[in-house]
Amino acid sequence: MEKDAKIFVAGHRGLVGSAIVKSLTAKGYSNLVLRTSKELDLKDSSAVANFFANEEPAYVVLAAAKVGGIVANNTYRADFIHENLMIQNNVIHQSYVHGVKKLLFLGSTCIYPKNCPQPMKEDYLLTDVLEYTNEPYAIAKIAGIKMCESYNIQYGTNFISVMPTNLYGPNDNFDLEKSHVLPALIRKVHLGKALEENNWDQIRQDLDKLPIEGMTGSSSESEILGILKKYGVSKSTDNQVSVEIWGSGRPMREFLWSEDMANACVFLMENRDFKDTYAKDTKEIRNTHINIGTGVDISIKDLAYLIKNTIDFKGIFVFNSDKPDGTMKKLTDVSKLHQLGWKHTIDLEQGVQKMYQWYLNK
Repeated sequence: MEKDAKIFVAGHRGLVGSAIVKSLTAKGYSNLVLRTSKELDLKDSSAVANFFANEEPAYVVLAAAKVGGIVANNTYRADFIHENLMIQNNVIHQSYVHGVKKLLFLGSTCIYPKNCPQPMKEDYLLTDVLEYTNEPYAIAKIAGIKMCESYNIQYGTNFISVMPTNLYGPNDNFDLEKSHVLPALIRKVHLGKALEENNWDQIRQDLDKLPIEGMTGSSSESEILGILKKYGVSKSTDNQVSVEIWGSGRPMREFLWSEDMANACVFLMENRDFKDTYAKDTKEIRNTHINIGTGVDISIKDLAYLIKNTIDFKGIFVFNSDKPDGTMKKLTDVSKLHQLGWKHTIDLEQGVQKMYQWYLNK
């Protein structure tokens, strides 16, 4: 990519998009085109068509998506499939119409079957049923992969799809109603530590920055204790603080520092094309997407204790086995990514420390 080329990063305020903007800027790309959702509704086909006609970006990074944790995915099923399909259809099609040189589409490893062989190779896509709780979101992301492949095959475009594993990092979502497991655990353990130390200034400050169900730090102690208990942070009569975690703690998950992921995306945009994503002697071009991950996983229980030790929380964890575990193991096979020339640099222990410091300084 040329340093002064116009690059549209869709979803630049999110966890993924903000990390990619940071990586591009650090590498000297000076002509980034950024729009908030209020400035450009990517679900509006006319607005997206007009944007591409007026701006004519040379490169596109499609990081915009409706995302959430297990509860949000299962509750707002129609919203997840509809909004993601609309965003993808509009941006990918207009990238073709307006001759974008290269597009990078970001999906998720939830595209793989619920009982997928481990580690998950790109070739395992569409070989079995999906996990029920996030099936609508997964189907939307699969459609995005197939849309990129199909436009490449029919029209000769250069659209690449990448499937990051579970991401965490700066600008993550710490809203306890909607966040993923790692940022949710960091916030709950942080609040648990403040509660065991009776540090009400810290608790109120936290709620003022990010209210829970509209409740801020100006609420009474009893009201705050009530909302914290609802989200699994409570203190017993003997002053023992506990943090509830959904599920058994046995599921294994892989986590990738978001800035590592961004560097992988920029590397692929700079150095690899669609033709590099499949074998040259293949009769059927499929599964051209690229897993982005570490190839290393950890149980939710061990993750919780890693966070506990990082924050120096003295309380206990209560694993609520009445709540769903989701898929028991989700580990990416990253051999394709390694063959293309990229490997992660931040391990989980270092990443959790960096994440907590970011949260404290936010």
